[in-house]
Order: sequence, then structure tokens, then C-alpha cells
Amino acid sequence: MDWVRKKNPLIHCITNDVVTNFTANGLLAVGASPVMTANHEEVEEMARTADGLLLNTGTLTPYQYEAMRLAAQAANENQTPIVLDPVAVGATSYRTRVVQAFLEGVHVAVIRGNGGEIAALIGMHADMHGVEGKSDQPPEMLAKEAANVLGTVVCVTGERDAVSDGKHTYLIKNGHVWLSRVVGTGCLLGAIISAYIAAKGTNVDLSRSATEALAQYGLAAEDAFARSKDEGIGTFQQRFLDSLGWINDDHCHGKINVQQV
Repeated sequence: MDWVRKKNPLIHCITNDVVTNFTANGLLAVGASPVMTANHEEVEEMARTADGLLLNTGTLTPYQYEAMRLAAQAANENQTPIVLDPVAVGATSYRTRVVQAFLEGVHVAVIRGNGGEIAALIGMHADMHGVEGKSDQPPEMLAKEAANVLGTVVCVTGERDAVSDGKHTYLIKNGHVWLSRVVGTGCLLGAIISAYIAAKGTNVDLSRSATEALAQYGLAAEDAFARSKDEGIGTFQQRFLDSLGWINDDHCHGKINVQQV
């Protein structure tokens, strides 16, 4: 987290309509600078200016897809790292088809999704219920398989999180179930991963940067729950943003629960 605050990376987000405000506030809380635009007239310029690009398919439309394609091509040309959050891939044939086609034309640094989304993305069985999805594969095995198939770092999130680049795989056990009861926490996580990668640079091991992002994000959730469990989900959401705002590397020392598998 300290690296993000020191760098203050500009993260260009093309994300879904439901989570735009929450994502922007979460990025500000960790020390990044958000910019939210899907305007075809400016996305290429913005992607070249930004330190990181987040693409989220939660409310995907043909217009937004084209904005993502234009921004991604510009980001690739400028070597700006892209984080893709393929929300609800596997729920409909349209989402699955266009995201798979998208990945054939651009390179992304990291893909973050739940088990169902990642499984569907590589043609495996997925149990999808709207934007929620599960896989019968353990997250660490699914992340490794998907990383090898897709040729990028893959984060599988759920009850347990896993990150893999195909060679190195990490299991993250920080977090709290209440994250699943607040809309947008998964989507915000994609933006936080983008901020961590942008802050540390692509010359650093991306799987380690993503793992650090997931672990500290989960630790913030644990702290937020401890301070809101007697009040409820609405308070948890507020406390979670608070925790993202003050958590630092010193606070995380000895509390991170990560295992290389």
C-alpha cells in the first residue's frame, strides 16, 4: 500500500455503471488517482496518459466494448498495464464471445474474476448465477490452468483467493465473507490490483504485486468487519473504505496469510 501512496498512479477505469463511484473512492483511499471515461473521442489519449488501465465488463454494451478495445490498443502501444475483470463471462454467450475475442487482439497484464468467470473464459464448466459464479476446481488449480492457457497472470477470487502466472501460484486466505454482501467490492479489487501494478511497475513480478494487493485488500476487510460487526453491512462498507485509507505495510506485518502452493 505504501508504494501506491508514494507513486499516486493514475488509473483509467472503463468499468460498469453500478460501481463507478465506489471504485473511484476506493482508488482514492489507497492513494491512487482515478479517471473514469469510456468516451471514444478520448479513451486512447487517456489510456496513454494513465499509469494503469482497468477494464470491467459488468454492464457491457457494444459502445463500451469498442471503448475498451480502443483504450487497450493504445495502452499496449504505450506499455501501460491492463487489468481485465470479465464480469459475468459465462452467464451469457454474448459476454463470453466478445471477451474471448477481445483477448485475442490485446495483451492484458492480469485477469481477475470469480471461479465461474475464469472457468468459462477458458472453456471449462462454470456454475453461473448472474454475475456470481463458481467452479468445481480449487482456486489455486484453476488460476494456474487459466494462467497457462491465457498467457497472463490470473487472480481467482472467492472464499479463498489464488494468484498464478502459470509457474508460481499463491493462495491468499485474508478477507471476510461480508465482502460478498456489498456490491462492487470485487470490481473495486480489480482497480486496486491495477494501482498496485502501476505503482510497482511491470518489471516487478506481477503475480507478487497482485498477491500483495489481494492480501492487503482482504486484511482491510477483516479490520472493517471487526469495527462494524455489531452494526451491519452499510457500516461495513463505510468502514471498509476507511480501512483502505489508513492501512499500510507496517500494519500488515505479521497479519498477511499467503501460502505459495
